[in-house]
Amino acid sequence: GYVAGFNLRKLRRRDIPYLRRRIGIVFQDYQLLTDRNVFMNLYYVMKATGWKREQEIRERIDRVLGLVELGSKSYKMPFELSGGEQQRLVIARALLNDPQVLLADEPTGNLDPVTADGIMQLFQKIASQGCAVVMSTHNTALIENYPARAVLFSKGKIREVDLKAELA
Repeated sequence: GYVAGFNLRKLRRRDIPYLRRRIGIVFQDYQLLTDRNVFMNLYYVMKATGWKREQEIRERIDRVLGLVELGSKSYKMPFELSGGEQQRLVIARALLNDPQVLLADEPTGNLDPVTADGIMQLFQKIASQGCAVVMSTHNTALIENYPARAVLFSKGKIREVDLKAELA
């Protein structure tokens, strides 16, 4: 298979970091740096992935924080954010390197239904801008409310499902 233009069968070890830069990951348990504010959580990732020019770093951070509606909270510490805001920060972090694919592991699992709905709307916006969003979830209501291609992993088998047909 191919992911973000890389043939996984022929992927060389030295190309793995380049593939990783084309994939954004949204963790269920956030994995935020608790000793750094919102801005510094993102700044740290950018420096670690090779960004050098301060002006470009600041512009990119401002852009992704605006996209996830956290532009006014860059000075806040993670513990000062709600669960939904923390998840949006994780999404912002995943978008820093302008990935082609966003992998989200149960991104709404720790959120109330209204906040989860906001995260799903954000994913729709991200997908409409050309980034593929691949999300794992146990919450079929989300898939019903935000229809897209659905793949079921069950009992060692993988199959594409049409939830509308199955629920009818």
